[in-house]
Amino acid sequence: MGTDRSDQRGTPVTYEPILVSLPVGDRVRAHEFYVAGLGLRAIGEPADDGVPEPLLFELNPLARLMLVPTVGFGWVIGDHEVATPGSSECVLGIGAASDEEVQEIVERARSAGAVVATEPAPQPWGHAAAFTDPDGHVWTVTSAKLPG
Repeated sequence: MGTDRSDQRGTPVTYEPILVSLPVGDRVRAHEFYVAGLGLRAIGEPADDGVPEPLLFELNPLARLMLVPTVGFGWVIGDHEVATPGSSECVLGIGAASDEEVQEIVERARSAGAVVATEPAPQPWGHAAAFTDPDGHVWTVTSAKLPG
């Protein structure tokens, strides 16, 4: 894995791994959702509540997801407010191998407590859907092939 950084000439920059952090109201509930709903495995040794601290998931070899209790999120973001439930500052996307896999991912997430915002359906960019986790973070699933 490279750690190439660009210089002023515009050489592409790579950052490995990428860490996405999201605020959560309840660590245990969030852990249960991401394990059951998205099939992720938490990394690390369990804390007293049975959930690893920090609550970290490997999304792929180059990306991690960290779920941080809302009360402690200020330590991460400083003097900023966390988005209120129902508003989103970002959308997290999952690529699916097929239209059927889009449906499977959405159904697994729904069974684990996700609220489906957009049912799986053909869109101009591919077969896609959107859902929110228990803390209101928006996830999309699409079978479209992205550039790169």
